[in-house]
Amino acid sequence: MEKTLWQLNQLVEERQDELLELVKNLVRFQTPSPPARNTEEAQQFIEQFLKEHDFNTDVWDVYPGDPNVVGTWKGEDPETHQSLIINGHMDVAEVDEENESWKYGPFEPVAADGRLYGRGTADMKGGLAGALFAVKLLQEQGIRLPGDLIFQSVIGEEVGEAGTLECCKRGYSADLAVVVDTSDLNIQGQGGVITGWITVKSPQTYHDATRRNMIHAGGGVKGASAIEKMTKIIEGLQELEKHWAVTKSYPGFPAGMNTINPAVIEGGRHAAFVADECRLWITVHFYPDEDHDMVAKEVEDHIRRVADADPWLRENPPLFEWGGTSMIEDRGEIFPSLDIEENGKGTKVLQTAHQDIFGQKAPISMSPTVTDGGWLGDAGIPTLIYGPGDLQNAHAVNESVSIDQLVQFTKVMISLIYNWCSTEREED
Repeated sequence: MEKTLWQLNQLVEERQDELLELVKNLVRFQTPSPPARNTEEAQQFIEQFLKEHDFNTDVWDVYPGDPNVVGTWKGEDPETHQSLIINGHMDVAEVDEENESWKYGPFEPVAADGRLYGRGTADMKGGLAGALFAVKLLQEQGIRLPGDLIFQSVIGEEVGEAGTLECCKRGYSADLAVVVDTSDLNIQGQGGVITGWITVKSPQTYHDATRRNMIHAGGGVKGASAIEKMTKIIEGLQELEKHWAVTKSYPGFPAGMNTINPAVIEGGRHAAFVADECRLWITVHFYPDEDHDMVAKEVEDHIRRVADADPWLRENPPLFEWGGTSMIEDRGEIFPSLDIEENGKGTKVLQTAHQDIFGQKAPISMSPTVTDGGWLGDAGIPTLIYGPGDLQNAHAVNESVSIDQLVQFTKVMISLIYNWCSTEREED
């Protein structure tokens, strides 16, 4: 088999143009999210590809116009051999062509200077295409896998709609999952993210002409601007963020990665009113040894103490809403964290596959961003993030990926798929 894998690696080199054309085909499908609800045609392409390569497919709408596709290549002896999920998302970051200076059209992919340009090349249609091409070459050589291979092309990752969570709810599981998202070919875990809304609301409304009665001695009006009171909440969040930076840490993360970002603020009616309501949308990043409920409670407890120190906020305490299933539908999201076992079976097999191609083990690190890997890990599946592309290009104008990295990634996927799915499960 070693000779066959070497021959397959040679085929990846010889058929590089075919690999690039597969990436280009995916990039040409315009699937930015937002606005979303636009992946159906692209997912039909994936479904057809999987069907042509002996996968049983399962397609269902997560949202109208945004279906998940899961294909299963049934193994010859799945009861005794290890199974593998390969996971990636079809949606890409939003594009504003009128106000962004794209060298090439974002959905008109171009290969130039050793790179492939286009929206989604780095995040993460390059990873999807490389894994699909690996499957194609394995099957062309007549290779049959003893264990099951499950390919998941999901929707919604860019806006927290968690197509991957829906796969888990549908019962898909495996002995190992690899999310082929942007990692610059590092093997990665990640921290987690939860968004929340903090609302300050007055029980009454006031004409702006009564403001002097609120702010001067003897004015007689015990009222306040919700916008001004929200500034105290923001200061409190900054204090907590600084406290976390010196009291919390986690291996693989630089200090202070657990941030609290005041992302969006909304408040007031119009200039003739004292602002009676203000809402703040925050993003909280946390470490793999924490969960979203834990950090949300920490934020709430701290901000309630801040409110208790203010006479008006003490009587009109801030309200909290956490999480959500979509940044579009309900303006909220959750991404669970993902820890990885450096000495785990899956990590070792992926490191060996990487070393066979690069002559050295893949770096192990923690991603500074989040992926769907957290949902798979949360479902009890040992999960690793490993894909082509880097975060400097993800979401960027003139997004691109190294062609050489795409080629090498595809070789690693061939080795990983074959070796993992050909290994017998160990007795418990």
